Amino acid sequence: MSEVYAVRRGLLRDRCAAVGSAAALVSRPANVRYLAGGAPPGAVLLLGPGGDVLISSRAPSGDPADGRTDDQLRVSLLPASDGDPVVAAADLAGSSGAESLAVEEHHLTVSRHRAMGSVAPRLRLADLGATVEQLRVVKDEEEIACLRIAAEITDQALGELLESILVGRTERHLALELERRLVDHGADGPAFATSVATGPNSGQGRHRPSDRRVEEGDFLSVCLGANYRGYRCEIGRTFVIGTTPADWQIELYDLVFAAQRAGREALVPGAAYRDVDRAARYLLDSAGHGGGLAPWTGHGVGLEIDEDPQLAPAAMGKLDACVPVTVEPGVHLPGRGGVRIDDTLVVRPEADGGPELLTITTKELLAL
Repeated sequence: MSEVYAVRRGLLRDRCAAVGSAAALVSRPANVRYLAGGAPPGAVLLLGPGGDVLISSRAPSGDPADGRTDDQLRVSLLPASDGDPVVAAADLAGSSGAESLAVEEHHLTVSRHRAMGSVAPRLRLADLGATVEQLRVVKDEEEIACLRIAAEITDQALGELLESILVGRTERHLALELERRLVDHGADGPAFATSVATGPNSGQGRHRPSDRRVEEGDFLSVCLGANYRGYRCEIGRTFVIGTTPADWQIELYDLVFAAQRAGREALVPGAAYRDVDRAARYLLDSAGHGGGLAPWTGHGVGLEIDEDPQLAPAAMGKLDACVPVTVEPGVHLPGRGGVRIDDTLVVRPEADGGPELLTITTKELLAL
């Protein structure tokens, strides 16, 4: 894997050189991990004329949740635990002869930016922008393999919950149980806060679990995901509890299912982000639910649960192969509940079988 990280850092160095910067400072945690393999919390990565160095106030712990630092990287530990790695990196870049340093301004606070200028006043600070995030959009097969395992863990945890007794249990209890099952099956932890929504709460995006208890006839919406070696996936399903679904529940479920299928089928290399969103949104809007829809149909996943690309009406750009995204349309009817169906997929060309579905728990409307 050292070669992989070295190639990634080389690509970043080339992009920086193209805009006249011989050094770059990466501080956003997911970006540091992408380029360094792993790092203690708060560590930063300096790519400079003196070589690449990971600067941290603490030594790598070996904790799988932090990843494994590339053996080829030099690690510099600050003498004081309260030192700021960002400021130390600016000082090092200036003393190494760099005239300019590209930094992630969207991640740095104003006070840290000023502190960098105070220790290296002759160092010109430029904006690195979202350069690393753009490099992260297309995943290699090793990254996709981690996402595939994360999805398998998530499917296992959800499948076990569906075999248990649900009536009478609270949303909060079910969410905690799902997160425990994720870890039991090998996850480093949940990819995000697990959402369990019942009855009138169902169908809402990222609903915060409450003490409401599951009742017969409820819609039950669940959204969860595993974090495996830093890579995060997402799945969302909706079920009916304890009885045959009502006609309105079947009708609403079939509508959302059709919208989700349309979005999945639109995931082809070269498709515009907005066209994927439109494919799913059109069906829901035509049925009269346009006013309450989420601002996006899906988004990229990887080292973060919500990253580029965004599948939204005004999104600019086109899909590439090997880009993992979610497709997650939903409808919520105030006071009644609703339906959300969410999958993680990898964009693949038609010659390779089309989009690869990572989350495979059934989308049939089950009565549990």
